Amino acid sequence: MGFQVTTTDGICHLVMDHPPVNALTVAGWFELADLLTAAGRDPEVGVVILSAAGKGFNAGVDIKEMQNTEGFDALIGANRGCAAAFGAIYDCEVPVICVVHDFVLGGGIGLMGNSDIIVAAEGTTIGLPEVKQGALGAATHLARLVPPHRMRQMVYTAEPIDVSMLHAWGSVAEVAPRDEVIPTAERIARSITQHSRLVIRAAKESLNAIDPVDVKRSYRMEQGFTFELNLSGVSDEARDAFVEKRAPSHER
Repeated sequence: MGFQVTTTDGICHLVMDHPPVNALTVAGWFELADLLTAAGRDPEVGVVILSAAGKGFNAGVDIKEMQNTEGFDALIGANRGCAAAFGAIYDCEVPVICVVHDFVLGGGIGLMGNSDIIVAAEGTTIGLPEVKQGALGAATHLARLVPPHRMRQMVYTAEPIDVSMLHAWGSVAEVAPRDEVIPTAERIARSITQHSRLVIRAAKESLNAIDPVDVKRSYRMEQGFTFELNLSGVSDEARDAFVEKRAPSHER
């Protein structure tokens, strides 16, 4: 799994690089969680900038891995891996700035929604295509980005929206041309690292403590419904259709 980690002047850049669309395997989700945790614990780090190379920020889980694995091991692994990575962003001891481009799908919404600050490239779209794959999940994190009724519409229709809407709602800090998103994130990061590391770490912990929704518990509830759908067989058919590039059967 490709991840690049560099730290300069208190800013840690963590870059996902898993072609073709940064859809992570089970091992990749757990590795990302470990890297985020390690960055937050590094006393030299004041801010983490999470971004991605290539096409798209993140397309969620690796569906092909799931369909090529017998039984439910890959599903359970993906559930736990996603929860670990989302939780690692939320629990990271320093602020996490998420830089997105092209598209953010499925698990990418979990990463984006649990981050502290978001910078987006112009033209980026975000969406939860889960219902098309017989699954649920990350509505918990989408609800941190969009108003409640828009979140419901996005879940039910699986249709994406442009990031400019999120900027208008205030959940995205800045929208910039693709080649300017990293410099924009670094500018915001420097405005954070000018303050005491101790104070900023305390601020992150205190803001998590007053959050009105327990994001870990809420996401775990969603995962329970996903597993139930898998037991029904509808999810397997949806994923097979995705891999085989055909329309799924809707007998259920």
